[in-house]
Amino acid sequence: MAFENDRVSFRWRDYAHGGKQKVMTVSAHEFLRRFLLHVLPGGLVRIRHFGLFANRKRSAELERCRALLGMAAAVDPPEPPSLRCPACSAIMLVVERLTCAQLHFRASLTPSEPRRCGDDSS
Repeated sequence: MAFENDRVSFRWRDYAHGGKQKVMTVSAHEFLRRFLLHVLPGGLVRIRHFGLFANRKRSAELERCRALLGMAAAVDPPEPPSLRCPACSAIMLVVERLTCAQLHFRASLTPSEPRRCGDDSS
């Protein structure tokens, strides 16, 4: 914003206080030190998620690129096949996933005969 008497004034965003814009004045030496912290040495490349690959508009931008290149629209991957009950062939819903230790512990507590579909006795 300004450079007077070897002092530099610049705007910055204070994200700790809701992204408000504030003005800071520092010596020219301190300003250059802070600025050069953002300059990479030769041969290094900064990787940023910006522009085409920014999360906020990635899908819309990729669709636009495909349209400009004359490519077909992206197809969503097919849904995984649903699990079926071996007894009645109905679709099974995953209620809980157990570790090997939990299976071993539960197997030692329950009778050896498996429950069947529609069997509400415990």
